[in-house]
Amino acid sequence: MSAATVLIRHNFALLRAEPGPALSRVGMPLVLITALRPLYAAALGSAGLTQAVTGMLVLFSLLGLNIIAGGILTERSWHTLDRLRATPARPAQILVGKAVPLGTVLLAQQAALIAYSMIFLGLRVPRPDLLLVAGVSWAVTLLCAGAALATVVRSQSELSAVNDLGGMFFTVLGGAMVPLALMPTWLRAAAPASPGYWALHALTAALTGDATATLRDAGVLLAVAAVLGAFAAWRMARGWGRNRLL
Repeated sequence: MSAATVLIRHNFALLRAEPGPALSRVGMPLVLITALRPLYAAALGSAGLTQAVTGMLVLFSLLGLNIIAGGILTERSWHTLDRLRATPARPAQILVGKAVPLGTVLLAQQAALIAYSMIFLGLRVPRPDLLLVAGVSWAVTLLCAGAALATVVRSQSELSAVNDLGGMFFTVLGGAMVPLALMPTWLRAAAPASPGYWALHALTAALTGDATATLRDAGVLLAVAAVLGAFAAWRMARGWGRNRLL
């Protein structure tokens, strides 16, 4: 059995032992989508439901970065990172061991939100394949962002502060909370700097059946993921098990 497989099984066990944070990231957006849909519908008409669904999905997946990064920081607090580095497992394998279970949580969150919106709110999904491309691309980006964040922050409290402020900032900047058309000109110009902007556009394009836009925006997300993933692996290889990362 490979090192990555062992770590995947171990991290699934950790998630089963403490499912609360993951479940909250699924339950809370369902409540907000239901509550905010009439407001978005009044402001945006037929596009209101799509904005509510994609906006809440991006918001709570960004806020869920603390689950991803926290899983790595927990290994540090348990003083198990040095032990992992002493094994034949490479940094990339350790990242995969963390990423697969957490990626499953992210995809389950997306599936729950979309299924709820389809069944109870009347959301239409003309191209499920495009929605899958957009969702997987966004999940991969979040995993790489969480891993990169975990190699920069040094404590759970620091992670919480950075994640809450950064998650809300990039959500608003990307147009997930307030449609870009209603934002000031300077914010609209800065919006593409937020990964949430590309996730929102990829998901929206998928829900409208626009293959070209979906693939373009998903490609941008994967490019961001590649950069963040490479940074995380580099940092981990240099000393990710220490209390003060080099």
